[in-house]
Amino acid sequence: MSLKPRIVNFEETWERLLKTVQAVIQLADIKRCTWNDRFSDVYALCVAFPEPHSERLYSETKCFLENHVDSLRIKVAGAEENLLSLYHKFWQQFSKGASYMDQLYSYLNQHSRKQKTSDPDRFRTGTYADTAEEDLMDIGELALDIWKRLMIMPLNTQLQGLLLRDMHRDRAGEDTQQSVLHSVINSLVEVEQYRKKEQLKLYQDLFETKCLEQTGAFYRKESARLLQNHNCSQYMEKVLQRLQEEQLRSHKFLHPSSYHRMLEECQKRMVADHMALLHSECRTMVRNEQRQDLSRMYELLKPIPNGLSIMVQELEAHIVDSGRQAIAGLHGDNIPVQFVDAMLALHTKFSEMIATVFNKDQLFTKSLDMACSSVVNHKISSKQVTSRSPELLARHCDALLKKSSKGSSESELDDRLGQCILVFRYIDDKDIFQRFYARMLAKRLIHGLSTSMDAEEAMINKLKQACGYEFTNKLHRMFTDMGVSEDLNAKFSNFCQEKETYLGINFSIYVLTTGSWPLGQSALTHFAISQELEKSVRMFELFYSEKFPGRKLTWLHHLCTAELKLNFLKKPYIVTTTTFQMAVLLIFNGQDSVQYSELVNSALINEKELAKTVQSLVDVKFLEQTPAGAFTDTTCFTLNHAYSNKRTKFKITMAVQREPPQQEVEHTHNAVDEDRKLYLQAAIVRIMKARKKLKHNILIQEVIGQARSRFSPSISMIKKCIEALIDKQYLERTQATDEYAYVA
Repeated sequence: MSLKPRIVNFEETWERLLKTVQAVIQLADIKRCTWNDRFSDVYALCVAFPEPHSERLYSETKCFLENHVDSLRIKVAGAEENLLSLYHKFWQQFSKGASYMDQLYSYLNQHSRKQKTSDPDRFRTGTYADTAEEDLMDIGELALDIWKRLMIMPLNTQLQGLLLRDMHRDRAGEDTQQSVLHSVINSLVEVEQYRKKEQLKLYQDLFETKCLEQTGAFYRKESARLLQNHNCSQYMEKVLQRLQEEQLRSHKFLHPSSYHRMLEECQKRMVADHMALLHSECRTMVRNEQRQDLSRMYELLKPIPNGLSIMVQELEAHIVDSGRQAIAGLHGDNIPVQFVDAMLALHTKFSEMIATVFNKDQLFTKSLDMACSSVVNHKISSKQVTSRSPELLARHCDALLKKSSKGSSESELDDRLGQCILVFRYIDDKDIFQRFYARMLAKRLIHGLSTSMDAEEAMINKLKQACGYEFTNKLHRMFTDMGVSEDLNAKFSNFCQEKETYLGINFSIYVLTTGSWPLGQSALTHFAISQELEKSVRMFELFYSEKFPGRKLTWLHHLCTAELKLNFLKKPYIVTTTTFQMAVLLIFNGQDSVQYSELVNSALINEKELAKTVQSLVDVKFLEQTPAGAFTDTTCFTLNHAYSNKRTKFKITMAVQREPPQQEVEHTHNAVDEDRKLYLQAAIVRIMKARKKLKHNILIQEVIGQARSRFSPSISMIKKCIEALIDKQYLERTQATDEYAYVA
């Protein structure tokens, strides 16, 4: 075939082409050679010489399609009950035929598009703004537009009524022709698929809007019927079933754009309209932990705006009540363990419930965190300034990290410490925990009571991850001091060898940084060092002053221990004692009997500490007291030469109370208060230095924001800190009301 333009007889060519077009639109069989020849005919008409016949070809084709669709409409309109089936049959045939025609006329389509783009005047005037205009349409688009104008629009009332009728029948459980309904409904979208804008307008106007109205009315009646015949639990089950059915129905019949709208309409009529009822039943279901009902309610209320708020509130209140009941029932000797175990059980139980019932929804997870925080920080009485939780958790950690006969594997211990961190995250007053933990850690390190240094370090690292380096800075420093002390002992031993000095005893020390260890100076008491120790102490002070000339040593005798070998009994014993016990026993090296007044003058220990020390030796029957009763200056103490013990190596312990002394707890809280004041003052100075001037309320809020990670400061304490900084001339009041300025 030649591609050159030539003279073409339009009537003859169109007659041949029309026969093929009629076959195509009716999906009749066409031979390949005939199909190819018709392609050539379309091309020849579009490039004919001297004038192309493209416009006439377009006009004749349009006229044919209009006549064809009009004849089909007459048949469909007369079908009555079978109208949808016949429409479906003709649409399937016509839509496929139109797509084949579009291929057959591909050169005409291409030729027309070239003419459109080469006409700048029409383009400027906006002629091509709407692709629905016939002179811009490809043949496939033209066919769809003709179907809409001549088939759908004249029959729109019948189509709408029959479609809504069959949708209602399907909801009522009657049989419907799924493929027919789906095809007819989607034809409303497909006929406008060529449009650039509002492709769904016909579908929405003709069917979707009315369908939504019908759906709402149906489920309004259905919900009323179900509520009349069922309780809330049964109602929720039926509603979920209806929603699932409606979702499947939407996918069977409707365009994807309607899926969400249809389901939303059902939810409004069956759930949102009855929110008050569901919320009224929610409290009982949460309190009784009716998991299946709660799961259904969650599924129903989640899509509703603000629908879950009452459920979240009720669950949080239930967790708080459950937790406080568990905490209130703690009693016995191991309250710290009971407290942590109760909190872990509470968290585990409701975490599992949120995972299985509420699909790990963040709203419920957050409510669990809020509830656990409320339980952990709850004050049993209004007289309590702070909760006991920080102290109890610190004591539980202390029990885990101490050497014990029970023993546990490293992995078990690590898991238990990880559980402690879970509880720790809910504590508001983390600085109180830090203070208690530091005191207990100091005792474990100094007295060698830790079950594992690796476990100690692992716990500190966990705290560091939870609260940052600043929170654990002093704890890390305590570990560093222990390592440095080992090195100092080795160097001191070398120092004594260099000085050719023999101490006569095994002597080791811990040198601890004053600011890092929570030991304080309150327990210091005057003490006359025993002659046996004097040389060792003097040599170490000489060694340390040479190595660190600017440092000062303060001896904490109340924390020291000593090992003594007892040779006055039938068999030798090795006894671990406190320094004060050792000092008293060494007095008996030269005599078997000593009066209390002599002990006072020899040891130079304050009377209260001396009385406790001597009483501990009497209690273990190392010393015999004459006469019995309270100590006086004339009370005589004699070595008990008849003492015996099954063990040859043991420790003499001081009599201690079961519960920690209230004085120690008060001292810890007082120290925390002082630390808080300094922390708040530093925070205020930092903020004011950066902002220069600030209103009172804004300063309060910013200080609370900075301190929240460590503790919850009271407004009164912040005000006192501001006043203190004004007195120290860090801040000053400006002439404006309630405003402060930073003094550089």
